[in-house]
Amino acid sequence: MPAEPTQPARSAPRVRVRRIYETPSPDDGVRVLVDRLWPRGLAKTDAHIDEWPKALTPSTELRRWYHGTEGEYEEFCRRYEAELAVPEAAAALDRLRGLAAKGTITLLTAAKEPSVSHTSVLRRELDRRPGA
Repeated sequence: MPAEPTQPARSAPRVRVRRIYETPSPDDGVRVLVDRLWPRGLAKTDAHIDEWPKALTPSTELRRWYHGTEGEYEEFCRRYEAELAVPEAAAALDRLRGLAAKGTITLLTAAKEPSVSHTSVLRRELDRRPGA
């Protein structure tokens, strides 16, 4: 009796986070700038970005709050997740999920500490299934 064909396991999205100032790598896949403001001191021709979905970036008000004196990371994460739930951001998030399902995407940021920035929240959201 022939073996039943098996469905390939759905691979997890391949999402990387790098600083925009690092030299682009051939295995970056689709390079996505996820900062609202253009990185200081970087020429657009040197950035090698494929996408810049500003709908996925924290609002100006949230950025100012977080970088001000009262902002704490856990609360920033909660507020940013709420911003990602609005329709325009949710659609952009779904688009990136689709790109990640096809291959590697690299989230690019100018943040000095990406692990305590919006990129870690965004990466976690991209790893979730839509509607999860």
